[in-house]
Amino acid sequence: MKLVYNVQEKPPLKKNLVYALQQLLAIMAATLLVPVLVDPTGTYMSQSAALLGAGVGTIFYIFVTRKKSPVFLGSSFAFIGPLCGAVAFGFLGIFLGAVFAGLVYVFIALIIRRTGSGWVNKLLPPVVIGPTVALIGLSLCGSAMTNLTNTNGGADQYNLVHIAIGIFAFLVTVWASVRGGKRIRMIPFIIGIACAYVVALVFTFIGRATNNDYLKVINLAAFDSTSFFEIPNFTFLGMFKEGGSKIEKVSQVFNIFVLFAPVAFVVLAEHIADHKNLGSIIDRDLITDPGLHRTLIGDGVGSILGSFFGGCPNTTYGESVGCVAITGNASVSTILIAACYCIALAFISPFTDFVNSIPSCITGGVCIALYGFIAVSGLKMLHPVDLGKNRNLFVVAAILVTGIGGLTLNLGPVTISSIATALILGIIVNVVFNRETDEN
Repeated sequence: MKLVYNVQEKPPLKKNLVYALQQLLAIMAATLLVPVLVDPTGTYMSQSAALLGAGVGTIFYIFVTRKKSPVFLGSSFAFIGPLCGAVAFGFLGIFLGAVFAGLVYVFIALIIRRTGSGWVNKLLPPVVIGPTVALIGLSLCGSAMTNLTNTNGGADQYNLVHIAIGIFAFLVTVWASVRGGKRIRMIPFIIGIACAYVVALVFTFIGRATNNDYLKVINLAAFDSTSFFEIPNFTFLGMFKEGGSKIEKVSQVFNIFVLFAPVAFVVLAEHIADHKNLGSIIDRDLITDPGLHRTLIGDGVGSILGSFFGGCPNTTYGESVGCVAITGNASVSTILIAACYCIALAFISPFTDFVNSIPSCITGGVCIALYGFIAVSGLKMLHPVDLGKNRNLFVVAAILVTGIGGLTLNLGPVTISSIATALILGIIVNVVFNRETDEN
């Protein structure tokens, strides 16, 4: 695609501040949701701390990758299960889990640095990585629809007003991206979220005036916080106060390792897919330059840093990649400013309150565009692939059917996600059957 701002280009500062805010809004909902799902009481994990951890991890990643990979690192959903288990071991247990996961990435990075990344491109040609990237976008569709229909809390929460506002957010985003002026096209998500929020606010005030809960779209209770500035519940502060009191045996450390390390291997597949996808958008092979070993170190150590502050291991965000694709802004400086926003805003309670007040239906509506672009980016990778040949068709079929169907592998305490399972099967089918012959 044609980029408005390339990786090394810097938009004018005033514009860049707005573009960075858009990146922030794109990744915000998912980053803030992980600590709530893991620890609803906020005893060991907080949203503001996770936000700061994501900012610090992203800055480290950007500099390790030599400012060549414009992607944001945020709280990883893949580690929700391990984090729920690690809570029993206190702050130190949560941090040790992230360290183990990050070291897996570093270990693989050192191997790749020694052996080169050529084998990665051979193992993951477009016929494999294309449908995998598409699958990442498609696998998120259920989450977007759950948010859109307001059924996060159960089927009885289904709300047509929410759906209408979510669709409105999507349509405004599309209008801004397709029909808006040059400036508007650069910030379609801000326009979509802002317009839909105003409409949601009108419905909410009508609902409060008529005492009709069905119309109360925005949770105004999110603004009940009385403080403006607060120190987040940082993991390192918790470790300092609590020490290792909840880890009494070496076997417990091993249990934490078993919880986290295998998941890191699983997330590796999505890491590679995200960078292949981003590389196709910015027309650069990120696997070779800055190199997969650098992106892995950035992601792995970035996860450790993120957990040191906010408890959550980080990962590259598809939402961030989708934002780059839709706006055409691949500037690393925008990502850096977004990361700085995260660090600064983590101490500002009203901002976190505002983000928490954004109705899930608006997030779901905007994510129709974000997740859709991820899926379409993967399908575009299949352009040079001849799907008229059965050897290619079966590789794509294996990945899409098992991935969309939700095939997972439960190996004791380790669950291999449907995306990783699909990718593994696709690689096997490609290696075994997709020989360069004249047969179809």
